[in-house]
Amino acid sequence: MSTILLIEDDQSIADMISIYLSEENYTVHSASDAKQGKRLFQTIDPDVIILDVMLPDMNGIELCREFRANSLIPIMMISAKSEVSERVKALVIGADDYLCKPFSMRELAARTGALVRRSAMSKAAASPPPEPPQAVKLDIEKRSVFVHNVLVETTYSEFEIMKHFWLHPGKVFSREELLNKIRGIDSFVTERSVDVHITNLRKKIESDPKDPKHIKTVGVSDINSSHKSVSNG
Repeated sequence: MSTILLIEDDQSIADMISIYLSEENYTVHSASDAKQGKRLFQTIDPDVIILDVMLPDMNGIELCREFRANSLIPIMMISAKSEVSERVKALVIGADDYLCKPFSMRELAARTGALVRRSAMSKAAASPPPEPPQAVKLDIEKRSVFVHNVLVETTYSEFEIMKHFWLHPGKVFSREELLNKIRGIDSFVTERSVDVHITNLRKKIESDPKDPKHIKTVGVSDINSSHKSVSNG
């Protein structure tokens, strides 16, 4: 449900607008002067502001200028002043729409709906795109590996190798470096067993072990071949 901030000092008009927009499924917060309007603006995060030009404590045009300096929230000015110069002045300083009194409630609701849609598009454009879900995740405290949120069983040595990759994404490790990482944990570890662990890890985390995306081998020499963690995602 969209939220409207209405700043209007004429109570009868404010009540009429609030009732009509509430029936159109808007949440309306009403203020009778600029001071109260500023306070509500800071607390309710409105989708649209409907602002009267003539307020008892401040010119609505100046209040519109203040709002626009701090926010891109759409603002509709309402006023009994119908002169072109007044409408132009409001639009130039940042108002998005201008509606002259007296007006139809249906027209007000239609214009408000258009501004709400504009507000929604602005917020969507300002929001950063969601990060793609990680295919491979590690819970280091629980010593667990997950592929697409499914737990994958690993040996102690396999997890240590995977953790080393996870903590250093994109880095290339020689077979000797990986061997030193797990030596002492696996009493039977050899240089060849590192390759076995890598092969087993690929079978467990890669969708196609023959074309790995997460752990790749760099180099062609059996002795000098290194392994690279492409990413921790």
